[in-house]
Amino acid sequence: MTHVPSPMPDALDARATAAVLPWNALADEIAALLLSLRDSDAIHVPARIVMPLARDGALFCMPATDGQLAMTKLISFTPANAQTARPTIQGDIVVFDVATGERRLILDGPTVTARRTAAVSLLAARRLAPNPHGPLLIVGAGVQGSAHLQAFASGLGTREVWIASRSEKSAQQLVEQARQLGLQAHVAADLAAATRHCPLIVTCTPAQAVVLHDAPRDDAFVCAVGAFTPAMVELAPALCRDMQDRGLIVVDTQDARHEAGDLLQAGIAVQGLPTLETVLAQDWPRPRTPVLFKSCGWGGWDLAATRLALRMARRQAAASP
Repeated sequence: MTHVPSPMPDALDARATAAVLPWNALADEIAALLLSLRDSDAIHVPARIVMPLARDGALFCMPATDGQLAMTKLISFTPANAQTARPTIQGDIVVFDVATGERRLILDGPTVTARRTAAVSLLAARRLAPNPHGPLLIVGAGVQGSAHLQAFASGLGTREVWIASRSEKSAQQLVEQARQLGLQAHVAADLAAATRHCPLIVTCTPAQAVVLHDAPRDDAFVCAVGAFTPAMVELAPALCRDMQDRGLIVVDTQDARHEAGDLLQAGIAVQGLPTLETVLAQDWPRPRTPVLFKSCGWGGWDLAATRLALRMARRQAAASP
């Protein structure tokens, strides 16, 4: 009997989108895209369009293409939703075939955003964390906190995690999620003590105020995710300057030069800082000094996620009875 593949769905909800973006494969896809940038004229990622909205909200439009597919992410950011049951980030990614112009897939935008952001952090930690197997401190217990918990557990083999949050309820919920994954998990009631204990630190808060004042360990890897505008901040300026003096600062892309609020408010010249692409292209050895990785976001991460999602969705459709 001839096997007829099931048709690929036109749109994937949040759960189905996550299923086509496994953590390690996504980090690898991001690395592959970065390594191909210098040799490919087909990859084009225009600057994202950000339209300010009322109540400090924004509408983001992020297009990209690799010559075979074209995609656009349309996302609304509504910080006021943090005080409600509604998500702060909502939207979709639409994928088109370049040759025919046909729409191929619609992905859940917030799921892609959460997973590709955490996968970039995972990739950076793989290459830059002086002590990648140590305990992890997550500051912020929202969607990004959960995504980074999953990514580091899956990709780095993290077994111990500490959660700090302004909301004790949210912190405890993320602790329970970590325990369900088989991790040793604790609420970090004393943030200073947690930074002394954990060599891996991720900050993923709404970035409305400084949440991390120091990272004293010589093997610290601090991944700052929350701030993506000049006005946003999570890290104390003194911490950023200390990391620059004692160790290394790497940014996700050159777009950070006008988006990395943590570094800009610390008076650090972002323009000359190395990017994750440089680290991969030059195959840097693992640092032995503290590292600060500043992530601001880039449409290329969504392009990498879209490429992987399309391949995985096709594979799943072909395997279905």
